[in-house]
Amino acid sequence: MQYRKFGNTDLLVSEIGFGAWAIGGGAMIGNTSIGWGDSDDSVSEEAINAAIENGINFFDTADIYGLGHSEKLIGKVIGNRSDIIIATKVGNVSIDNQFSIDYRKEYIMEACEKSLLRLQRDTIDYYQLHTAKLEHLQHSDCIEAMKILQKQGKIRYWGLSLNTFDPMPEAEYLLEHHYGNGFQLVLNILNQKAIPILNDMKKKGYGVIARMPLQFGLLTGKFDNGASFPDNDHRKKRLTKEVIENANTELKPVWDLCQKYSCTKTQLALSYILSYEAVSTVIPGIRNPEQVESNTSGLFNLSSKDKELIEEIGKTKLLEVMGMIQQQG
Repeated sequence: MQYRKFGNTDLLVSEIGFGAWAIGGGAMIGNTSIGWGDSDDSVSEEAINAAIENGINFFDTADIYGLGHSEKLIGKVIGNRSDIIIATKVGNVSIDNQFSIDYRKEYIMEACEKSLLRLQRDTIDYYQLHTAKLEHLQHSDCIEAMKILQKQGKIRYWGLSLNTFDPMPEAEYLLEHHYGNGFQLVLNILNQKAIPILNDMKKKGYGVIARMPLQFGLLTGKFDNGASFPDNDHRKKRLTKEVIENANTELKPVWDLCQKYSCTKTQLALSYILSYEAVSTVIPGIRNPEQVESNTSGLFNLSSKDKELIEEIGKTKLLEVMGMIQQQG
């Protein structure tokens, strides 16, 4: 495992981190799935331990994942270990069995205490506003809360998990005002919307977490048109037959590179993201030891020419696929 500095902080994070959304299980808010289908806690615990054994030292979760269950599992297995870096998020909530948001200072302070208890930590290494909008940041209540928590020692560093499809307004606001220490953003072969701002983030000393590197599994190549998902898996709504069919068709020129590098589609997808120096860590979703192995092995240096090829395809053919996914919510 290789490690990278997280911006100007003293955090040294594994290039591959552990995305802990899936181990939260098949949670529902009303009739809306906020998870990845049922999970087995014993397998999830094995995955966490396997990740640590393979050199992963960065775990990313959120209080909404499994309605706190993901945090509890991480707390049970990892606890207050100082050699493991824990990141979590705040702001997405369930109120009266309805999905909502809350970025009030009072709520964030209270939610942080609850996350610390679930995680069994004295402090959260990296605390994130979970896709807060520009209006929330401009109000500054949530930013004040983060600063207070940092002064109190409840969190070490903080940042913002950016919107999936339009990350620019919020990113530019934090960069302009020099708020926080990092960003979490979507970056993968299909979704390249954050590329224009990566260099600015690096130049100004922000750490970058790249999420959804495999775009809900589309970039593993394991889905065909007959793929189906249970009701408590959010992909049932997002990965329709049409989305999968179009993605598999338009990605064929990209997957031709797998033969050149003798790699899997997963290895190509992850190596592509790591080709950006601004990226500190990539967090594929992991739910079992086998995924630990597939996500941490066989990574390689992608040539600049092939990187440009992927970007060129992304600017043309793959935009249509991302548009379809966006329409599905």
